[in-house]
Amino acid sequence: MKALLKVGYRCNDHCSFCHTLEVRHIDGSAAEVDAKIHRAAALGHSMVVLSGGEPTMRPELLHWARLVAAQGLDLGLVTNGRMLAYPQLVDQLIEQRLRYVYLSLHGGSAKIHNLMVRSDAFEQTYGALANLSGRGLDLHVNCVVTRHNVEHLCAVVDALRPYPDASLKFSMVEPKGGGSRLFDHLMPPVAHVAARVREAFAYAAERAPSVAARLRHGAIPLCLMSGLEDRFDDLKTHAYRTMIEVGEPDFYPVDDHNKLHPPACDGCALRGPCPGLYRGYHEVFGERELQPRRAGLRANSYNYTLDPAPPLTVADDAHCPLRDGPLGVTPWDRGRDLFIRHRGKVARYRAGTRDFNDAELVAIKHQHGQLYVDVGRGPASDDFARDLVKLARAPLCAACPHHDRCTGLYEPQLDHNLFRDADALVRDHLAQLRGDVIDLGCGQAPYADALAPHARAGRLTYLGLDPDPRQLALLRRRWPWAELKVGAAEQLADPRDPLGLHDRRFDHALMLRSWNHLRDPLPVLKAIFSERLRPGGTLTVVDNTAFGLARAAAQARRAEASPAGHEHFRNDSAADAARTITAAAPALSLVSSSDIAPATANQWLLIYRAP
Repeated sequence: MKALLKVGYRCNDHCSFCHTLEVRHIDGSAAEVDAKIHRAAALGHSMVVLSGGEPTMRPELLHWARLVAAQGLDLGLVTNGRMLAYPQLVDQLIEQRLRYVYLSLHGGSAKIHNLMVRSDAFEQTYGALANLSGRGLDLHVNCVVTRHNVEHLCAVVDALRPYPDASLKFSMVEPKGGGSRLFDHLMPPVAHVAARVREAFAYAAERAPSVAARLRHGAIPLCLMSGLEDRFDDLKTHAYRTMIEVGEPDFYPVDDHNKLHPPACDGCALRGPCPGLYRGYHEVFGERELQPRRAGLRANSYNYTLDPAPPLTVADDAHCPLRDGPLGVTPWDRGRDLFIRHRGKVARYRAGTRDFNDAELVAIKHQHGQLYVDVGRGPASDDFARDLVKLARAPLCAACPHHDRCTGLYEPQLDHNLFRDADALVRDHLAQLRGDVIDLGCGQAPYADALAPHARAGRLTYLGLDPDPRQLALLRRRWPWAELKVGAAEQLADPRDPLGLHDRRFDHALMLRSWNHLRDPLPVLKAIFSERLRPGGTLTVVDNTAFGLARAAAQARRAEASPAGHEHFRNDSAADAARTITAAAPALSLVSSSDIAPATANQWLLIYRAP
């Protein structure tokens, strides 16, 4: 767990794309950096990574290395490597627990690298690799891609061949500092960068397998990196939790606020792990280069894993361990950190997921309020009412001045089962249905008890469709009164009628927790409304939005190793589904709706009636 500490912004290189170009005259004092090292230790970090500017220029470097080691922490450096060309300095730093180096090398030759950094620096920077390699360090090389080197990336791969223990990352230049001031001079189209980076990956696979295994890319939308999505790399993949600039009063969580997902990314299966586009890039180039993936599975939940540190003790319900205690408010990520108070103790959890991006996590946690403690004993939660306990912000958060920027203090809601309430709403509606019913994606039939009495009494005929023949075989034994067909809802839109329904029509169409499993609901809805639903018939749609689960480490491991994989193509809310339904069948009228909110379960309900 790394803390990134900027010691100042002076540098012995003069990179045209330097993102701290405007503040190169600013340095932090030795006392300020000392205090921040102590603060990083108090927050529970395991490593302090010094950055700048160029941290190795500071005469206090070895003092800081000794101070970090004295706190029981490891040391890291983000550096241009020029000072690390001196073996004695590297030896001294390793003696003081230097364990991680993130080194900048922007060309495979002196001509390209020196052009990029506007200094005669290649021999020193490249020479540092010889001193660092083979020393057991977590060693990374970062190559920023601009117009000046985008056609020369394979040469960087060749330069890394002698150092197979160093990873190599190609990073899209950031439009900040020099990257903003010299935008037109430096900024290549992101699709072109992606193409050249893919070429470098292919070149490494063929010519330099030892390098290929450790190649990475950063700040390039994943839709442009087909087949290499798992090679994405950023501060979070390097286990950075917080960072602090010169003059800032405390550490802040690492974030991606300098990037965005434009409207073209809506519905993309890669949106969760994808970095999106730099905001400054999008302002100039827009989103026309993006190639969103509309088909692809997404997770509908993620884990907050219990921190192994002992829980905090709080004096009483009126005191907050963040606002009133030594931890403070600012270092904690609003989406990824979770503090739960129960019986006078406060446990800390952390979400390391890449299935959801930071903005999505904040929305799930704070806007939708869909957090739960998993109290089940199985590998995955299949009965939410039994296995999940809702979490809500503690009452003392309501009037706190930090409410809208703090990660919050949460407490389990043990006195009410919101999932049973949500299910009761659905059952009450289903119990009123009569006539011919088609259930699209009947699955495990969670509401069989509401439908069965009327089916047995002849007041209701039931046709259930599901693509899983094994699940239907189980249902046939339980439901002798039901007609069950193996098939997907999408086949309703096939004019060849593969389901053999011919001209059958129904009084009621049900999608009970199957909406988010549809690849594309639009043609299914059009087929239901135009061909299958009788006049005055109803469409009932029920599903769940994404949610977070607080789990012990062993629980999280079991869940992630379980055979229950991603089954959802989206995590639509009622509002999202309503927009699609209106677009597909504008003549349907909304009869009833129940969307999610912080005080509800994560299940929503929509009921429509045909004219």
